[in-house]
Amino acid sequence: MVEKKKKERKKIQVPFRLNILFFSVFLLFSALIIRLGFVQIVYGDDYKKEVARTNDSVVSNPVPRGLIYDRYNRVMVNNVPLRTITYTRSKSSTSAERLKLARQLAKLIDMPTDKITDRDKKDFWIQLNPERAKQKITSKDMQLFKKQKIDDKELYNRQIAQITDKELNELTPEDLKVLAIKRQMDSGYAMTPQVIKNQGVTDQEYALVSENLDKLPGVDTTTDWDRNYPNGTAFQSVLGGVTKSDQGLPQERLDYYLARGYDRNDRVGKSYIEQEYEDLLHGTKAQVKNITDNQGNILEKDTLSKGNRGDDLSLTIDIELQKQVEQIVEDELKKEQATGKSPMLDRAFIVMMNPKNGEILSIAGKQIVNKDGKQEVQDYALGALTSSYAMGSTVKGATLLTGFQTGAIKPGDIQVDEPIKIKGTNFKKSYENMGPIDDLTALKKSSNVYMFKTAMKIAGVDYVYGAPLDVKQKAFDTMRYYFSQFGLGVPTGIDLPNESAGLKGTTDKPGFLLDFAIGQYDLYTPLQLAQYVSTIANGGYRIKPEVVKEVREAASKPGELGKLIQANEPTVLNHIDMKDDYIKRVQEGFRKVMQETGGTANNVFAGDPYNPAGKTGTAQTFYDGPNTAWRKGGPNGTPLPTYNLTLVGYAPFDNPEIAFSVVVPWVDQNSRINKNIGRRALDAYFDLKKQEVNMDSNNAALQQASGQ
Repeated sequence: MVEKKKKERKKIQVPFRLNILFFSVFLLFSALIIRLGFVQIVYGDDYKKEVARTNDSVVSNPVPRGLIYDRYNRVMVNNVPLRTITYTRSKSSTSAERLKLARQLAKLIDMPTDKITDRDKKDFWIQLNPERAKQKITSKDMQLFKKQKIDDKELYNRQIAQITDKELNELTPEDLKVLAIKRQMDSGYAMTPQVIKNQGVTDQEYALVSENLDKLPGVDTTTDWDRNYPNGTAFQSVLGGVTKSDQGLPQERLDYYLARGYDRNDRVGKSYIEQEYEDLLHGTKAQVKNITDNQGNILEKDTLSKGNRGDDLSLTIDIELQKQVEQIVEDELKKEQATGKSPMLDRAFIVMMNPKNGEILSIAGKQIVNKDGKQEVQDYALGALTSSYAMGSTVKGATLLTGFQTGAIKPGDIQVDEPIKIKGTNFKKSYENMGPIDDLTALKKSSNVYMFKTAMKIAGVDYVYGAPLDVKQKAFDTMRYYFSQFGLGVPTGIDLPNESAGLKGTTDKPGFLLDFAIGQYDLYTPLQLAQYVSTIANGGYRIKPEVVKEVREAASKPGELGKLIQANEPTVLNHIDMKDDYIKRVQEGFRKVMQETGGTANNVFAGDPYNPAGKTGTAQTFYDGPNTAWRKGGPNGTPLPTYNLTLVGYAPFDNPEIAFSVVVPWVDQNSRINKNIGRRALDAYFDLKKQEVNMDSNNAALQQASGQ
């Protein structure tokens, strides 16, 4: 009996444990159900969006470009911030949605309409008037389309051709404003910010758009940047330009930039320094991750990196000297033109460089152009490296040195300056009939005949009055080879694009060799002429001209300089393989030109305290400038004859620190414009040097006083 009761108690205990287990399971399932319900009811929409999300897309936003300084760290190009309104088009955006958004935005901002074309208006009219637009398609055109004789593009072109001016005039000023905004929206690429307006955005416009961003999907307010030039137009053509926000990447270099991670609407350097150093100036763009839904709509943005402003450039240019020299060239151009003796004159150039290291201190060029019936002086500094001219007697130093090196003549050789006669040609006359002269006098007084006879000896010809001149191509090759050693007729190597190598004469007729010897056959650039005289000034080293001196990281604070990344060292392209005595001989001849009575530049440089040396040049040539009438104004439609006046020089003679070339095409041969520009530019250089020395002394005194 007792055992029976024990068995019954055991049977009762087993179900109790199971009940506990079942109850526990019940509680767990209840908690799970409650949790699932909570998640579904409270966070259901959020998780639906999460599920609907597609791949994230990363967009690169531009950063401010690097600054450009002169050699003394004075700002030449900087950035000014622009309040900017942008629109980022989603992948699923429709034209109708953008129209609705444009109408909303048009109520908040004023939008210029000057860039709207008639085609834009017609496209917009069709969108605003869909039913009327259908009536513009003729039954004939529709039949052609159905028979596939015209495609949909041609059908549309025929449709818009039917829209009349009267119908276009139905567009109100408000419509045009909406169109201008939508035009910008449509031109952007999906998921890439497109500038709607960044010029003249007022505080009120910026604030209104910022306050309504939640109602304007894809619209944002941000800061853009524009280039600013504190020195006005000085040196601006060589500094180059940057594409505008509505231009984007240049079409001709589209693949190049896209392969380097640029967006199609990025702004880039489009010419000269801005283009040549684009990779440094552009900087590292900010990275923004756009999180989108499966329709391509942007849900949120996440900044991955803020990016870095572009690196800064320090140029070799002295901007104060540049401004003074530009004014000198402009003054002398106007002064010469006012005399009425040089009707074809429209330009002048000067290049100033350090002959010891190749640093360009100034490149100045000015051109007089007719604009709207009025004359205007424009910057044409680029012409110093892109345009070529006959340089005249300035190249006679190279002719003599070629004669010395080939053994055709020796320093001190006497030759008779007299009228010469070549059989079958006109006379090549001497201007002064100087009689027996040496090489120094030939430079000092610029004897053409001495150079003619030197060229003939280089060609292996013994001159006989009235005899024929038998010159082979080899003589041209020899002279061009030695001229190239000074930089004449070959690229100088300057760190700027589009440099011209000059122009070579195309025939080897004997008489042209004589013209070559006096600078009236092959053509050279003003920059090549500056490299040539620098090579003579420094004792025979042809140095690569440099415009960029240093590259620095962007400074963390305004007014400071960043860490030095790169410093450009002087580059010697070649050393003239000649005896030092030969070069010294030509240097002495150049000194006489400017410092001794009878020298061709002494009438302007006499008394110059800077101990200069140099050579003048006058090239008889034909006008080949932009004026069509003058190009065909001579006999039988040939260009009118005229003269190029040139000048090369350096100072001080015994320790040169500045070398220069002046080129003034198509001017009266009796003018002094080339000499006046050279003298005034040399004075400006040394005057500024004194000011800088005094400034340094004053700063040192102040520092010493403050230290005490």
